[in-house]
Amino acid sequence: MAKALSEDLRSRVISAVDGGLSRRAAAERFEVSVATAIRWVQVFRTTGTRSARACGGDQRSHRIEAYHDVLLGAVKARVDITLAELSDLLWREHGARFTPSTVWRFLDRHAMTFKKNVPRQRAGQARRRGQTTRLVRRRA
Repeated sequence: MAKALSEDLRSRVISAVDGGLSRRAAAERFEVSVATAIRWVQVFRTTGTRSARACGGDQRSHRIEAYHDVLLGAVKARVDITLAELSDLLWREHGARFTPSTVWRFLDRHAMTFKKNVPRQRAGQARRRGQTTRLVRRRA
């Protein structure tokens, strides 16, 4: 994503439009796109600010935060519930569709990560424990 243009350029475009130039003429004069000049002037007239809004970051986590109590209650009721099951629960009971990765990010933000410990580990490879036994050679 490109970074925002300078505050100085914004101010000059907005001042030129306030000084009587059309938005198109101001855009041409300062070599920015017409849509950009229109948007800057519109934002200035509605909010009174000439600065750029924040770029990037999470724009949609507030949607899943609405189900905070539902998700944490489901995890508390059944500790080993999977992300797919939580996603399905939200779809069935609340009509809200979230991918398992979104549910994971929600749980991670609320420090609800699942870490393996010794009793929960799956069976590993068959390994030799300790020293290997000596080979016994037979006569052929």
